[in-house]
Amino acid sequence: MKAFIRDTALTLTAVSTAVALAACGSGAENDPDGENTPTIGLLLPDATTARWETQDRPLLEKKIKELCDDCTVEHANAKGDVATQQEQMDSMITKGVDALVLVPVDARSLGPTVRKAHEADIPVIAYDRLAEGPISGYVSFDGEEVGRLQGRALLTAMGNKVPDAQIVMMNGDLSDPNAVAFKKGALSVLKGRVKIGKAYDTLDWRAETAHMNMSGAISALGVANIDGVYAANDGLAAGSISALKANKVNPLPPVTGQDAELGAVRRIVGGDQYMTVYKPFGPEASAGGAMAVAAARGENLDRIATGTVRTPGAEAVPAVMLTPLSVTVANIEDTLVKDGVYTIQQICTPRLGAACDKAGLT
Repeated sequence: MKAFIRDTALTLTAVSTAVALAACGSGAENDPDGENTPTIGLLLPDATTARWETQDRPLLEKKIKELCDDCTVEHANAKGDVATQQEQMDSMITKGVDALVLVPVDARSLGPTVRKAHEADIPVIAYDRLAEGPISGYVSFDGEEVGRLQGRALLTAMGNKVPDAQIVMMNGDLSDPNAVAFKKGALSVLKGRVKIGKAYDTLDWRAETAHMNMSGAISALGVANIDGVYAANDGLAAGSISALKANKVNPLPPVTGQDAELGAVRRIVGGDQYMTVYKPFGPEASAGGAMAVAAARGENLDRIATGTVRTPGAEAVPAVMLTPLSVTVANIEDTLVKDGVYTIQQICTPRLGAACDKAGLT
């Protein structure tokens, strides 16, 4: 664990240094006319996953303003609709924004629009999800490692039931390249170690779809025959847990998650969810904001990047890849609370008083 934290710290230090470099030379002095006022478009995919509007958007906007106080940020949320996001992106291209930060609803479908931006000399920074087409930079976390963390945690939670354990896999929407990576990483750990009784790929990452699918899995497998649930994110975990409770499953099997949503953290403290994957939003937004500002100014992104990544078109682009962290009840205070994501007061509602005391969250 100490080695893991050390590696994470080194990565974050590299990103912090790169962000500081991006701030150097910023401002109107770079424009001989003193009119360097870039516009950056921020295109988010949905309002279903809480992190986009509550964490990523404000952090990105804050970092962009820190690095470029006269930059304008234009924000749009596609609310899970590909056609809407294409229209939003087309609108920003028409307006002539200086750079785009894109979290694609569907990477493949957005590929032609990314190419249109490229042809209009508008650099596209793919944020959190790798986009298809000629992007200029990429900021995210190691998606396969996310899946591996979830798979390992699930095996640990099921303990001596392995290798006879049977699980349900509640994967994300496979039009999202991250969902593909999560699933691949999880299967690399779980395949051959447990029986996968049912597996679902969840369109639009909808919790209500996860609820419906979990109800179907319970009917098919039997209440007593589900030893664990691989849920790719916290929304799918919530839907799965609600279905398990509705079907009187007691005790609940261990359920994984991702995104460290407040509701999920409370479920972990209360014993309904076993773990979540924490992807520190601050460093990701810092790197994304630094890349967006540099791209808008026509600067080289290599000085911000910590490496490169291959796009679906096999082109190597500058990238910042960060390390995710597994969170269980045992390390909430040392991760989420320590990083200022949530306070103990936010996590520990009156209903969770006894559970918080037991977990040492006081």
